[in-house]
Amino acid sequence: MNRSIRRVSVVAALMFLALLINITVAYFVRDPGLLDDPNNQRVLQAQFSQPRGAILVGNTPIVSTQPSTGTFAYQRVYANGPLYAPVTGYYSYIYGRSKLEQTYNQQLTGQDSPGLVDKILASLTNKPPAGDSIQTTLNAKAQQAAWDGLANRKGAAVAVDYTTGAILAYVSSPGFDPAPLSSANMNTEQAAWKAGLADADDPMADRAGQEIYPPGSTFKLVTAAAALQNGWQTSQLVAAPSELVLPGTDTKLPNDTYCGGAQITMQQALDVSCNTAFANIGLSVGQEKLSAQAKAFGFGTSFGGDVNSVPSVFPSNLNQSQVAMSAIGQYDVAATPLQMAMVAAAIANDGVEMQPYFVSEVRGPDLSIISQHVPAKFGQPISPVTAATLQDMMVSVVTQGTGTQAQVPGLRVGGKSGTAQSDPSRPDYAWFTGFAADPHVAICVFVEDAGVANSEIGGSRTAGPIFKQILEALR
Repeated sequence: MNRSIRRVSVVAALMFLALLINITVAYFVRDPGLLDDPNNQRVLQAQFSQPRGAILVGNTPIVSTQPSTGTFAYQRVYANGPLYAPVTGYYSYIYGRSKLEQTYNQQLTGQDSPGLVDKILASLTNKPPAGDSIQTTLNAKAQQAAWDGLANRKGAAVAVDYTTGAILAYVSSPGFDPAPLSSANMNTEQAAWKAGLADADDPMADRAGQEIYPPGSTFKLVTAAAALQNGWQTSQLVAAPSELVLPGTDTKLPNDTYCGGAQITMQQALDVSCNTAFANIGLSVGQEKLSAQAKAFGFGTSFGGDVNSVPSVFPSNLNQSQVAMSAIGQYDVAATPLQMAMVAAAIANDGVEMQPYFVSEVRGPDLSIISQHVPAKFGQPISPVTAATLQDMMVSVVTQGTGTQAQVPGLRVGGKSGTAQSDPSRPDYAWFTGFAADPHVAICVFVEDAGVANSEIGGSRTAGPIFKQILEALR
């Protein structure tokens, strides 16, 4: 009799243990995913009925939650919504979440609390946990300077602390206001969504990190890096004809300016942004090494983390004429402004490319620090020697080459301008990417539509002054 009771007791204990394990797995493994699923209507209604954590720039909330008299008890409020939209994203009952509102949803709703006791108490009392706040890396002055510089023209600007990867400015223009999308009023949200999609200027696009464009002559930095990594010297001579017949074709590649002679140094070629010289450098280096160098800088992969950019592209299976065009950032080469900022950042940081990120800290409702971002190395695309050489080359571009518009008195500034042809039916793109030694920042400015005739567009003339404006805001 006792043996039978013991057997039943053992089976009951095992079943109870299995139940506990299942509950634990459900709570800590499956539950967070269900809570973070924007299609879970029950959870969604509960989240819209409770306070949500703030998103901060410095000590100022740029996104907060306030009591509402509408459908739900609380409503999301966006200060300077269009200015910060490509970073914060929106928080919509109908269309879900985007950007930091999505990436940090568990923290903002308080569902990511590290304390087991807090979670159990919240469940027992049926009281939703208070949302945590997230501290961004953005610099308010730099963000505003980038926005003002673009002046509602199509384009983007990115500034990053190249020693840590912290993003200091991240602007996409024109912007959109997340507030109507986050109103929890069905009619308002639908009208705002339809208006955004119908707008020919595509204000809801993230041109800084989610769209790719031909980088033009800014890509010559990658070509120069590949050459230096493979034994070239800045004093090495390269043929710089006024026109280069592309191999295997009758097409002639012209220069936009006089390069200084039939043969010039690689330094001179970068100073004046000589197309034919860099096409010849690309042909000499070859597709394989150019592709490897682009990949080392981050082309072909997302930067991941809370930035989660789309991959930039360096094409494959090229013939010789396509190699020549790719070496000057044309043909099918396409990059995000974030990517070209990171190229300049790696050069400025002695060859080390850091992982870009938006959020430095997560803070609890009592302002205690729950987690802090630890800067991480993304890769080392070039050697310290190559980086030092490229730094000097880029400084020369700003002091005496095509980048003089980016000069800031008292600062050591290096840069590279770019003008990229995209389609005969639309204006050329204007680029400028570069760095400063102090403050240690890398900046890329991209202007998709400068609002002037193609003959007036130049990377230095159009994007260079915006670069300077952002840099001065960070002094």
